[in-house]
Amino acid sequence: MPTHAEQLLSLLARLSFRLGQFTLSSGGTSDYYIDCRTTTLHAEGGRLTGHSVLELLEENQIQVAAVGGLTMGADPIVSNVATASAWRAQSDPAAPLIHGFLVRKTEKAHGAKRRIEGYCRDGASVVIVDDVCTTGASTINAIEAAREAGMKVAAVVCIVEREEANGRPAVEDAAKGAPFLRLFTANEVRVEHVKQL
Repeated sequence: MPTHAEQLLSLLARLSFRLGQFTLSSGGTSDYYIDCRTTTLHAEGGRLTGHSVLELLEENQIQVAAVGGLTMGADPIVSNVATASAWRAQSDPAAPLIHGFLVRKTEKAHGAKRRIEGYCRDGASVVIVDDVCTTGASTINAIEAAREAGMKVAAVVCIVEREEANGRPAVEDAAKGAPFLRLFTANEVRVEHVKQL
């Protein structure tokens, strides 16, 4: 039986990976594009995402109170990880519940005027998640917001790392010693995509 991550890779390659000419958010161009949301918002893809991220955290012995990231790429990842942790806790009372939070791109202008929605506790240990890491800008934005809110970043997780020259180093610098983890490289998704053609 394939692992959750192996099943997720297959689905990402089928649903989220496209070959062609694309302009990236960084302004650069690429001969491929990965839209993880097509998979993370898919019913089965969401389930696999939640379990795959939980297993990655377990493998690296990272225990946290919550996962969060910058809206929108992180939104389905956060929800799926939180839900997967709740499912596990039903069958194993010792399994930790991992809550979720979302970081707005800018502070809300009305109501409570919060930048972070959901779980937000001073001193809480958290993981920052993102779908695709290219330049790392959205991940760094979420790291800074979590720290400003008093939370401690224990790790950073992305679904797909594009392995751009400046992306990972910029995130690692912002993470200040917290590990940068990925489920897949873009090349691994490409290879799986080509296998499925």
